[in-house]
Amino acid sequence: MNRPLLAPRRPGSPATRRRRHTGTLLGLVAWLCGIGFFLPVAWMVLTSFHSETDAATNPPSVGAGLSLHGYREFFGAGSGVSPWPPLINSLTASVVATVLVLLLAVPAAYALAIKPVRKWSDVLFFFLSTKMLPLVAGLLPVYLVAQNTGMLDSIWLLVLLYTSMNLPIAVWMMHSFLAEVPVEMLEAASIDGAGLTTTLTRIVAPVAMPGIAATALISFIFSWNELLFARVLTGIVAGTSPVFLTGLVTSQGLFLAKVCAAATVISLPVIVAGFAAQDKLVQGLSLGAVK
Repeated sequence: MNRPLLAPRRPGSPATRRRRHTGTLLGLVAWLCGIGFFLPVAWMVLTSFHSETDAATNPPSVGAGLSLHGYREFFGAGSGVSPWPPLINSLTASVVATVLVLLLAVPAAYALAIKPVRKWSDVLFFFLSTKMLPLVAGLLPVYLVAQNTGMLDSIWLLVLLYTSMNLPIAVWMMHSFLAEVPVEMLEAASIDGAGLTTTLTRIVAPVAMPGIAATALISFIFSWNELLFARVLTGIVAGTSPVFLTGLVTSQGLFLAKVCAAATVISLPVIVAGFAAQDKLVQGLSLGAVK
């Protein structure tokens, strides 16, 4: 009778115990890293519910009484300055730019991943090379072009910039996602007479929906958090929420409770979008990891 080459390991064997201890240690390290990243956010939220006096104490007063003074000041109870126009500008620019990025990135990635394109890796590298230039290096030319075309302080200028800035990353991400679409499905659709638009909307999009959701979320986050171009190219009309947040730092001092309340409110759309697309984001980022 032939014996197995490798005997099954017993549950209490040294190798099993080592693997169990290693997994426990890695899990503990992961929890510590997660708590370390979460603590500043938790401290920001806690400080936003303190009064300015308690928020400015050194060392900070953890057990101080809670108050909504910072949120009332942020929404203009004392100054009369409303944060809603910057928030609406950020939402408009981020959502429109994300939609345009998907409309352009999905067909481009489909052509590179599925259609026979010569030297597709060179094309992808060209897309990525556009991100190698520091943003501040292109700030002056963009400002001059916007000034000459009359697009300064325009929300549509930010939409155009955010679309062009996020498009290379979106094409790279969508290429890896669309490369996992079974070719047999596309061949069957072609035999049935489906055109390009039908193939993209009814076959490719449902299969690659986790990847599309992950790409959309990352594009939205990058657009929502962008500050440099919005700070220089906008003013009163098209100012975004990050620009509004920097305006809270005045010559009178830094009011921590108000700033933390503003940062909490401005972070909410990104947090809500992340939680809403959490399952799709995990599926999208892990798509193709296991062959």
